[in-house]
Amino acid sequence: MKIALAQLNYHVGNFAKNTEKILSTIKTAKENNTDLVVFSELSVCGYPPLDLLEREEFVQQCIEQIEIIAQQCIGIAAIVGGPSINPETKGKNLFNSAFFLHEGVVEGIQHKTLLPNYDVFDEYRYFQPNSSYRTISYKGKKLAITICEDLWDEQPVANSFAKSKLYTKSPMKELMNLEPDLVINIAASPFSYNQGEIRQQIISNKAKKNHIPIVYVNQIGANTELVFDGSSLVVNSEGKVVKELAAFAEDLQYCELDKIEDNTTIEVKEYDKLALIHDALVLGVKDYFNKMGFKQATLGLSGGIDSAVTVVIAARALGAENVRVLLLPSKYSSDHSIKDAEDLAKNLGIQYDIVPIKGIVDAYEGTLSDVFEGQKPDVTEENIQARIRGTLLMALSNKFGHILLNTSNKSEAAVGYGTLYGDMNGGMSVIGDVYKTDVFDLARYMNKDGEVIPENTIVKPPSAELRPDQKDSDSLPDYDVLDNILFNYIEKNESPEKIIAQGFDAETVLKAVSLVNRNEYKRFQTPPIIRVSSKAFGLGRRIPLVSKI
Repeated sequence: MKIALAQLNYHVGNFAKNTEKILSTIKTAKENNTDLVVFSELSVCGYPPLDLLEREEFVQQCIEQIEIIAQQCIGIAAIVGGPSINPETKGKNLFNSAFFLHEGVVEGIQHKTLLPNYDVFDEYRYFQPNSSYRTISYKGKKLAITICEDLWDEQPVANSFAKSKLYTKSPMKELMNLEPDLVINIAASPFSYNQGEIRQQIISNKAKKNHIPIVYVNQIGANTELVFDGSSLVVNSEGKVVKELAAFAEDLQYCELDKIEDNTTIEVKEYDKLALIHDALVLGVKDYFNKMGFKQATLGLSGGIDSAVTVVIAARALGAENVRVLLLPSKYSSDHSIKDAEDLAKNLGIQYDIVPIKGIVDAYEGTLSDVFEGQKPDVTEENIQARIRGTLLMALSNKFGHILLNTSNKSEAAVGYGTLYGDMNGGMSVIGDVYKTDVFDLARYMNKDGEVIPENTIVKPPSAELRPDQKDSDSLPDYDVLDNILFNYIEKNESPEKIIAQGFDAETVLKAVSLVNRNEYKRFQTPPIIRVSSKAFGLGRRIPLVSKI
């Protein structure tokens, strides 16, 4: 049996485009004498559809598209993902299902059992868990079809892979009792920089334990915050990878079931954290613009590291011709910051304009002088500068139809080191899930083939330049210390006491944790953040705005 792994980029709710992609791939596979084409989880509608699943017309369109696809499966079979209606009166209205299409009809359906309801997932909100198992007989082989987490049912519990206690049966155990010849897993597994390695280990361990080959097909592309990296796999019964598809790109590759055990195993690509984060962010920006129908981006280029990394990502995602920036120097901006920003814009070949804000700031302060009489300058005057810049950038966005990209990093977002309606403006937060120390490393990575970001931008002490001789370290611990504390508190969900026990200064830990807790209201108002870690701000971290912790 010749199997095609179809790793495609889907657009949620774009039924015409998704079906066109699927049918085109089936046609190509058929021309290559393929017996079975495997697509990813919820491929017909795109993942994640969220509350669109509560709309009757949306579900009906899914069903209609599956019937259209089935009609084209003549002389070839396909597995596609989509919602199906639960005929029972009890439970949820829908199943998350895999459809086996052959000779013009749906010949079999397998529902998903383990519905994730942790981190960014909330599938139990929409779907009924599966309670019955079967195999599909095709070309003299018995195929066991699973959906994403159904393959991970016995893995050690980690924060991002925690198994729901709603389920007591193991899907793999149940399916293995049916003695299949092959396990096919269709998935929509979002990217995080350590996910690929963990995922490959899970699939390999499961194949080896059950002495069965596994074909794993993941989707690629970005849907708002979530980025899907693809990296689909074929693993033999010894747990060895015999085929690995591209990361962050559509791919179509083939394998012969009867030859999986004979195929030479391959050396799995090394997991380069910086390369993965870079590629994920570029794809995240590119798909956000493409799928929303936007073309051009703008941002404020300050000469600092955050805006530098953000603009490089934007230029690589959209093309230099589609990025326009403003340099907005104040009386506190250093000459080298302006030069660094200009040099970067020239290196990238992007359009830039210099709009000094000193006169506007003076006008604001003059207007408020009577109201503020007797008050010393403080963060108020700093925030005025940030909000003036935010207003000017939004004016450019409105006038020319550009989308403003937010340049705040995860460290700043965590501790509230940003101004609402100022530097926190934007339609998308590009590096909001990247700690400051990783931002510096990303800049170095971007310069690996030659200087793009000026060296001075990378080596100078970080500063918002909102008051004389200001440095981030005036208000915050050094970033290498702060980021370690934040990682333990946010990603690992550890208590301040446990973090202190690791050797961190108690006062520094308590201050950092207090800042994180106090600034939840700010993060609630930030633009969508591209997720590249196992715990990003946004959908995957839901903390009450009004709470005492």
